[in-house]
Amino acid sequence: MNDVVRVDVGDDGVAEVCLNRPDKKNAWTMEMFEALAKAADRLRAEAGLRVVILRGEGGCFSSGLDLSVMQSFARDIDSLRRKIATPPVGEAANRFQKPVVAWQALPVPVIAAIEGVAFGAGMQLALAADFRIASPEARLSVMEAKWGLIPDMGISQSLPRLMRADLAKELIMTARVMGAEEAQTLGLVTRIATDPVAAARGMAAELSARSPDALIAAKRLVEEGWTLPPGEGLALEARLQAGIIGGANQIEAVMAEMAGRTPKYGPRGGRA
Repeated sequence: MNDVVRVDVGDDGVAEVCLNRPDKKNAWTMEMFEALAKAADRLRAEAGLRVVILRGEGGCFSSGLDLSVMQSFARDIDSLRRKIATPPVGEAANRFQKPVVAWQALPVPVIAAIEGVAFGAGMQLALAADFRIASPEARLSVMEAKWGLIPDMGISQSLPRLMRADLAKELIMTARVMGAEEAQTLGLVTRIATDPVAAARGMAAELSARSPDALIAAKRLVEEGWTLPPGEGLALEARLQAGIIGGANQIEAVMAEMAGRTPKYGPRGGRA
């Protein structure tokens, strides 16, 4: 049996994480929840990791939860409630949130390549990426209201950074399906491309050509600094800059630019 989540890491430090249930439009089983969380943990420890691409096999990102999961939840609601309300010791995210928020917590850039649909859990996974590249035909939805639920897989950490509160409420409450162009207008899609996977690979190549220390600091600058008061935000950007300026990779970036050659970066080594 094929792995429900496939992870491939290239020599260039670009990892591709592929949801691999194409016959079910990459609908999530409990096995997929666990596999995604393990994939994120594995990549966090991967030496030389530069960029991660999230995609779905078979021309579809993900249609959300598999109906079998919903049915299994119904058999023991009390146990489910305990699992939702009680995250593992030492963790902020519960077992249903971790497969999504783990990608936000990853220090390197994450790109979601959206083909077909991104519904429910699939939409929340895409929102956890730093960038979302969608095909013109892609359809997206925060779909949980269709089942009488709210989205609860880290959307409180992703959506507020991307869109106005009233628009977020409308999407969450109605569960309506958007096209790629509307999603881009709302700030939920970074770019539209005929071939999102190829575009994501091209973007990954561009990012991986930059200093790994600068990429990590840039992600932290936005993730942590976007909502800080002015004094704290200024302190954060100063601390991040002090941690990379004059380091081996920053000097290599300058030397390569001046010589007109491709830089050769070492391991991530920022002191931030």
